Amino acid sequence: MNIERFIANRFLKESHTKFSQTALRLSTLSIALGLMVMILSVSIVTGFQNNIRNKIATFDGQIRITNYDFNNSLELAPITIDTALENTLSKHNGIKSISTFGVKGGIIKANNIVQGCVLKGIDENYDWSLFNDWIIEGRIPNIISDKKSTEILISKNIANKLILDVDSSFLVYFMQDPPRIRKFTICGIYQSGFPDFDNRFIYGDIKQIRKLNKWDNNQISGYEILIDNFNNMEEQTKWIHKEIDYNLKAQNINTRYNFIMDWLDLLDTNVFFILGLMVMISGVGMIATLLILILEKTKFIGTMKAIGATNNSIRKVFLLYSIHLSIRGLLLGNLLGIGLALLQKYFHFISLDAETYYMTSIPINIDIPIILLINAGVIIVIGLMMLGPSRIISSISPVKALRFE
Repeated sequence: MNIERFIANRFLKESHTKFSQTALRLSTLSIALGLMVMILSVSIVTGFQNNIRNKIATFDGQIRITNYDFNNSLELAPITIDTALENTLSKHNGIKSISTFGVKGGIIKANNIVQGCVLKGIDENYDWSLFNDWIIEGRIPNIISDKKSTEILISKNIANKLILDVDSSFLVYFMQDPPRIRKFTICGIYQSGFPDFDNRFIYGDIKQIRKLNKWDNNQISGYEILIDNFNNMEEQTKWIHKEIDYNLKAQNINTRYNFIMDWLDLLDTNVFFILGLMVMISGVGMIATLLILILEKTKFIGTMKAIGATNNSIRKVFLLYSIHLSIRGLLLGNLLGIGLALLQKYFHFISLDAETYYMTSIPINIDIPIILLINAGVIIVIGLMMLGPSRIISSISPVKALRFE
């Protein structure tokens, strides 16, 4: 252990004046509270972003392959199932699943109440992994390959409006020429907390849509693709676009829901502002503490200079001491921040209005690498901020310091 570190450790163990002790505790507390706010801010914002992105992906896939046209209507021109393409995509690294789908608009009538809807047809291979947590009553539709199913998964919002429950039946009117009517039975009720989708989508057998549209058994509206890492979505979209035929297009949710994605990206600006503000507050607190310590240890500085210690060596003592205090604050801040985040994650103490925030409670995403990066950043920034005030040591005269009272 070198002499500077030894002296800094002795400073930590020795007693201080009442005033300096209060300053030390306040600076440690300011770092702890600042780090706690930073951890909670990042955890909440990234949790909110992931929650919204996952909900959109669940309803519409992260990447969607459809017919290449400029049709902006709800119902899409059909494409033909391409088994070779499915095999290529499913084997590609980073792609989690690929599912076929069909969509058709209709009007539900039940108990003399009408409600517009979008029937989303899926097959027996549909990936329900993200959807299972939203099932609040009943089960998902039982769809088999050789029989057309009339089971429907409906949202709680629509069920409440139409006064329906599991095992209830209702009619759906499909506006086409000639108009068609189909009777469905509710097998399950879901609630995603995303009203834009909950008020529209019902899930059923894609064979119903094929029958209504007079499609062949190998025709679909498109493919929905889920990937392992959202950050690689643009790269995966470009790769998929190269693999598909010229008459198809691949679009991701950043393109299809750009207004929502841009809104989520804006939240990052708020997080950076909070991080910067908290680091500055913590740094200012440590600067004040360092100046108090230098004032309290003026005689020590004079003595060290008198026996030949360099200004850089003495500065290093105080910088190491400041970093030790910062680490104490970081340990407390991590304990508070991660502890509160875990409590909210598993017990949902703070609830939200789903109509406004698209979820029933504050979402939490605890990302350990990001938390470690925040800790490292706080130490580095505070250490750099200490360099300026520590230069005061260079201007202290040994003779005056030894006479200092």
